[in-house]
Amino acid sequence: MTKGAQLPIDDAKLTSTIRRILTVTQLTTAIRSILESNYQEVWLEGEISNCRLWKTGHLYFTLKDRTAQIRAVMFRSTRRYLRFEPEDGLQVVARGRVSVYEPKGEYQIIAEHLEPHGLGALQLAFDQLRQRLTNEGLFDTEHKRPLPALPRKIGIVTSVDGAALRDIIKVLGRRYPNAHLVISPTRVQGEGAARDIVRAIQRLHGVPSVEVIIVGRGGGSIEDLWAFNDEQLARAIAASPVPIISAVGHETDSTISDYVADVRAPTPSAAAELVVTRHTEILGRIDRVTTGLQAAAHAGLERRRVVVHTLETRPGLSSWHARLVLRGRHAGELTHRLTHSMQTGAAVQRRRCHELRLRLQALDLSRQLVQIRSRLTANYARIVRGISDTRRVCGTRVQALTGRLETLSPLGVLARGYAVCWNGERTAIVRDATTVSPGDAVRVTLHNGELLCEVRKHD
Repeated sequence: MTKGAQLPIDDAKLTSTIRRILTVTQLTTAIRSILESNYQEVWLEGEISNCRLWKTGHLYFTLKDRTAQIRAVMFRSTRRYLRFEPEDGLQVVARGRVSVYEPKGEYQIIAEHLEPHGLGALQLAFDQLRQRLTNEGLFDTEHKRPLPALPRKIGIVTSVDGAALRDIIKVLGRRYPNAHLVISPTRVQGEGAARDIVRAIQRLHGVPSVEVIIVGRGGGSIEDLWAFNDEQLARAIAASPVPIISAVGHETDSTISDYVADVRAPTPSAAAELVVTRHTEILGRIDRVTTGLQAAAHAGLERRRVVVHTLETRPGLSSWHARLVLRGRHAGELTHRLTHSMQTGAAVQRRRCHELRLRLQALDLSRQLVQIRSRLTANYARIVRGISDTRRVCGTRVQALTGRLETLSPLGVLARGYAVCWNGERTAIVRDATTVSPGDAVRVTLHNGELLCEVRKHD
C-alpha cells in the first residue's frame, strides 16, 4: 500500500455507528413516558362529541374546540361517580392525565373528573333525569292516584332522628289521634341513601292495610336533598301500589320525587295535614248531615202526628180498633192452620226418609264389598296355583329339549375330540384331502380354539 492511500470504508458499519434505530413500540413507549411525566394532571375545556358508552362500562368521547380535538376516555370505576350523563354537544371541563394508546399510536386524555361548563353537575343531572322521566310519562297527571278518604294505616318513610318525623306525628296526633302509624326508618342523605329509601318503601308494601305513604325529610341544600333525585327512587314511587305523598325540604325546594309522587306537599307537616284533610272534611259533612237528618225526622214526625190526629177525629174511622181486633183473630186462625199443615207434611217426609234409609241399608256397599273381596281372594289363589303348575311343566319341557339339543350340537361332537377343517379363507369345509394342495393353509377348529396349519403332503 503506497503512502498517502486511503483505506476503504465499510458503509454499513459506519451507518450502524451513527444511527439509532428504534422500533415503533420503543418510540411510542418513550413518547408515552414523556407525556405522562410532563402532563400528570391537566384541565381541559371543550365540547363533547362522538360520546359512546361501551358494554364494559368505559366511556369514550372526543373533546374539541374550533381548531383541535383530543380523544378521551373515562373508565368505569371513575364514571360511576358522575352526577350527570355526558352527551354530544355538552360543553365540559375535564381533569385528567395525558397518555398514549399504543395499539393505534394516538395520544389521549384519561379523564378522572368531568363537570359541565357554566352549569352545576347536580343541576344538569337533575334536568336530564326530569326530561327523561317526563318523556316516559312518569309525571303525567293520569297516573296520579287520589288519597284515601279515611286511611286507617299510614306509612312514614323518613329518618327517626329528624325533625320531619316529629312534625308529622305531632300533626297527626292532634288532628287524627286514631290513625295507625307505621314508621319505616331510613337514611335521607349521603351515599347510598336513595337505595335505603327504596328499601324502606318496599318494606311498607309488605305491611297489610297500609293505605298511604309519606316520604320526606326537612330542608337542606341540593346536595342534602340529592337522594330524592335518584332514578331508582322515582321508579319505585311510580310503581308503588298505594298513593305516596312527597314531602321533601321546604316549599321552595323541588325534587324528582315531588314530580313523580301522587301528591306533593311543601313540608312534612303539610303532608300530615293533607292525609287528615279528607278525614276532617268527612267528619264535618257527617255532622252537617246528622243535624239535617234530625231536623227532617222531627218535622216528619210532627206532620204524621197531625195526620193521625185528623184521621182519628173522622166518623168513618171511629171503629177501626174493633176491625183491627177481628183482623188479628183471622190472622191467628190462619197461622194455626198453616202450622198444622207444616207439621203434618214434616211427619210424612220423616216416614219417607225412614223407608229410604231401610232400603239403602239393604243395598249397603260395605256388605257387598266383603263378598266381592272373598271371591277375589279365592280367584287369586287359583291363579297363583295355575301359574306355578304351568311354570313347573314348562321347566320340565325346557330341560328335556336342552338335553336333546346338547346331544345334537356340533359343539358336543367337538368336545369328544373331533375337529372341523376349513380352507384358509374359512369359506368352505374341507371334506376331501384332494381338494387341497401342498403349501395351502387350512384352519382346524377344535372344541377350544382354532389352529392355522400348512399342508405339506396328502395321501
